[in-house]
Amino acid sequence: MEQFRGARDKVTLVKITVLRGNNLRGNKAECILNYVRAEFNGIVLGDSQKLDAAVDQGVDYNFTCSFECSDAAHTLDDMAHKPVILTVIEVLPKEKKQKEEKTAVIGQAIVDLLPLLHGQVSFFSTVLLHPTPGSPAEAASQEGSCKPSLDVTVCVPEPLLSGVQLSDSNLLKVTVETAYSVPEVWNPVSGSGPPSSYVAALQVPLTAEKEQVLMFSNGLLKVGGESEPMGRPRKWPLGPLLAPGAQFIPGVSMEGEPIEMEDGDLTSIEDRDFRKEAETNKKRVSWDTERRCFLDADGAACLTHRIAESRLWPVEVMRSPQVGATKGGKAGKDKGGEDETQLSFHGVAYVDMAPLLYPGARRVRGAYRLYPFYDSDLLVKAKRNISVLRESIRAPATQGRGRAPSSVGSCKAIPSKLFDGGHKGGKDTKESPKRPGTQGKSAPIGSDSVTLVETEQQQQVNTEGQMYADSRTYIIIEIALEKSLVPKRSPEELAKRVMELIPPRAPLPRRPAGAERAVQEYQAQIASVAGQVLEQYQQLFGPAFLPGEKPLDPTSQEQRKTKLLGELNYSGKYFAFKEQIKYSVVRIVREKMLRTEAFSDPEQLQAFLSQLYVFLVDEMHVALNKTLSVDAQETQPRPLVDCAQLVHFAKEAQLNGDYQLAAQYYQEQLTRDRSDPAHWFDYGVLYMLTADYQKAEECFHYAVSMEQTHLPSLLMCGILAEMDGRLEEAETFFEGATCVDPANVVAWTLFGLFYEGQENSIQTEMAFLEATKQQRAALVVTPPCRVETRVESPDLGEEEQEVANCESLTIKPDVDGDTEASVVTGSQSCQGSMPGEGYKGGAEAEPSAMRHLATPTRLNTTIYMETVQFLLQNNALQMAQRALAQELLCPEGGLSSSYHLALARLRLLRAEYGSAESSLKEALNDSFQDPDVWALFGHIHHLTGEFGKAQECYERTLDFVTDATDTHPIYLRLGSIYLQEGEFQRAKTTYLRACKSSPSCLTWLGLGIACYRLGELTEAEDALTEANILNNGNAEVWGYLSLVCLQTGRRLEAEQSYKYALKLNFQKEAVLREIKALQDHVGFGNPCF
Repeated sequence: MEQFRGARDKVTLVKITVLRGNNLRGNKAECILNYVRAEFNGIVLGDSQKLDAAVDQGVDYNFTCSFECSDAAHTLDDMAHKPVILTVIEVLPKEKKQKEEKTAVIGQAIVDLLPLLHGQVSFFSTVLLHPTPGSPAEAASQEGSCKPSLDVTVCVPEPLLSGVQLSDSNLLKVTVETAYSVPEVWNPVSGSGPPSSYVAALQVPLTAEKEQVLMFSNGLLKVGGESEPMGRPRKWPLGPLLAPGAQFIPGVSMEGEPIEMEDGDLTSIEDRDFRKEAETNKKRVSWDTERRCFLDADGAACLTHRIAESRLWPVEVMRSPQVGATKGGKAGKDKGGEDETQLSFHGVAYVDMAPLLYPGARRVRGAYRLYPFYDSDLLVKAKRNISVLRESIRAPATQGRGRAPSSVGSCKAIPSKLFDGGHKGGKDTKESPKRPGTQGKSAPIGSDSVTLVETEQQQQVNTEGQMYADSRTYIIIEIALEKSLVPKRSPEELAKRVMELIPPRAPLPRRPAGAERAVQEYQAQIASVAGQVLEQYQQLFGPAFLPGEKPLDPTSQEQRKTKLLGELNYSGKYFAFKEQIKYSVVRIVREKMLRTEAFSDPEQLQAFLSQLYVFLVDEMHVALNKTLSVDAQETQPRPLVDCAQLVHFAKEAQLNGDYQLAAQYYQEQLTRDRSDPAHWFDYGVLYMLTADYQKAEECFHYAVSMEQTHLPSLLMCGILAEMDGRLEEAETFFEGATCVDPANVVAWTLFGLFYEGQENSIQTEMAFLEATKQQRAALVVTPPCRVETRVESPDLGEEEQEVANCESLTIKPDVDGDTEASVVTGSQSCQGSMPGEGYKGGAEAEPSAMRHLATPTRLNTTIYMETVQFLLQNNALQMAQRALAQELLCPEGGLSSSYHLALARLRLLRAEYGSAESSLKEALNDSFQDPDVWALFGHIHHLTGEFGKAQECYERTLDFVTDATDTHPIYLRLGSIYLQEGEFQRAKTTYLRACKSSPSCLTWLGLGIACYRLGELTEAEDALTEANILNNGNAEVWGYLSLVCLQTGRRLEAEQSYKYALKLNFQKEAVLREIKALQDHVGFGNPCF
């Protein structure tokens, strides 16, 4: 960019001022003569004056030096990774006959210039003076006395970067930590043989025109025996310093993380024991060095482009038998006589840089396997064709520069050829690319064949590199950015966008209307008048009640009453009170008594006035009790059925294909509390079942408007928006869901499925990896509940669990009434009743957002199977099919019993019974004793009318030691089969178990029918009464109640029950004929007689 070109052309003077030295100590006990020397980028900037300083006292240097920052020398990148080195030197006293003065280094201090790259124009720092070995300062620091330090200021006349440049630039930090499990042939330095240098190198773009080779040549071989300490400091990428402590970057240390959260290789559970052994007992090479790189806007864009072109970046490693082959971050300083034969133990690690393209990602860290270096592998994996280490060693000595060299190639090179080897001529054909057709500058025509021969020879010869693979050597590398390459929207921005799509609405307070409001207004006027009368009483007679006083006798009370009434009449307040109450009484007459016309009959008028008087007096007493009684409490009768039961009944209605009744239950739930988002979510899931996606989306939008962070509704809004082609809205909903609960596996997986549909591979990978990390983290916290295809809801009580289970049954094979229920469970799959419509129950009965999403982490469960449970439960079949497709591609997934079971549930929801049965047969191959599989088999046979086979499957399911995930539909359907076959005792036992685990109108009705057929009329009446309490609109219950009353000779009740059965449109002709026959037999029961 033009602004960065201007910044590079500009020359800025950087001034360093050493103000003062503190607590200095020299070789002599008395005053010491010393001075300060400043160095930067290998150049001495100047020396201060020689000043005397008392021991452990301060000395004012006020020494200023400077250097010019430009693109020609001392670049911004140099300032990023090279500090100013301040050396305090003591001038020793001259001895006799000594011509030249002697000096000794007291210590060195390091000044980090990074604040200047952050836009500061000046900063002050007190830097620690690290003592040299053997100096008095070292002994003093070991004794614990005050440590020597220097006060330093650094300033520039104007910021090095403008505001735009600062926002567009970036800082790349590459840290090479430690290589573990290195070849056993490596031995520490001994007296025999030359010492070895361990080097790591990689190349990164700094600008659009320049790349930088990063060399880490200070590797130290260590023997095993103990782990590397955590929190150890990171080193500067410099050569050896006189003061060892000065090599560490102040305030920066190694921060480890759990293996499962790393980005590299060797992160599986199987690798953990090996890594623990390697990081404790095996040899390792430690660098612990951080190299910073300043990237301008073009450099950051080039880095992004390079990662998009090739996600694997090579980090080469070698052992060099010569000291100083490369030096601290500089390439091209090798001796001209060196050749490639000296690249011993040439290996390479491929770092996956793609995570840096994830939105908001700023770091990649992990353990990366070292492989033997082959040019062919480098070309295939990294799309590069030249070795960084080989080029740096082969570079002529005359090419060396005073500072770190620029790149060998250009950022504008062809994607597959990031290093341009043509400028070196065809002299070394084995260094040229190995693929047959190279572009741009290439070797002569015959060189390709030579290259291929050389490749084969190299692959046979690199025996030293093969030792990395044999030893399973790996190297820990961290690559971090100061700013993410791809910005991520903040949670606040996402919340705002969701709010724009679905504006929040405050819950409307319930306002009484009509008769209720008229009564409340009357009570309020009574309370107001009572307060005024009490105030008048206190004015006349003082406080009405005084502690310790005796109560008034009746005569005194009557006297006070008379006086009070006289005062009210005399003052006109009595008339005012009547006028105050009159309007509310008129409203009661009109809206409560529904009288708006005058009476023509005096008797009717008198009767009405009596009725009105009684009503007004009663309401007056209610109002006075509320006003005057301190113990008055409004007691509202508790409803017989709570919201959880309503959801249970609704899903049971879905099971039987009665969607109208299910809708009534959900509407009643909304009537109880319209501000609960879970109630709207449940209602929306019902519309998903009936494929009315527009109304379903309205319900989910209502839920989000009530609670902007309701996670299940956000996810369903995203799914429906994607189905409708509104991709931007869908992305907002999915991304908002991941911000609402960053640890939710389902949210991240759905986010990945969305991006997978958009063919955005980077974002897809990011979301799936995050989902996997969260699942592993949950696995550590939450122990697995059950094996593979079985899962229970840990949050639910016994009754609620059954409610949840029933939901699964509700026409959706997958639905465990609870989202929490098994992900792969089959019993839930017990689909609905209608052959043409599979039905998975709606959302959870519990009004909590997490209830709809909570899937307990199970052993052998993948992120896709957890997501499939949520999707099948909420009838999002298209997305569920996509999740199952990903399950096939997942290494941990594949054609498992869980997959086949989930696929069967999906097919059952689509009424594809033949395909569903085929999937279940596949599932039985791996889990023949899984009760969920047999339960789902039973549901398929029941829906296809094969009741005999369904009975066998249900009985086998209940005979297993482990219960099926959802037993409620099994009990209901098995009990109905027993009733059809006349096995009433077995039906009674089955329905009793259902009533105990998850009572409903249907379970009590089945029990009542079984008892009636067995002649147990008392038990039958009790069961039918319970059924009637739970649902007084079931015509069959009234019909059987009529039969019981006819059998027991209760005429009035028999007639009423029969009348209600007909009124509710009782349709079972066989039962109706039985009732009429019994009525004819006993001679009563039919009101038409």
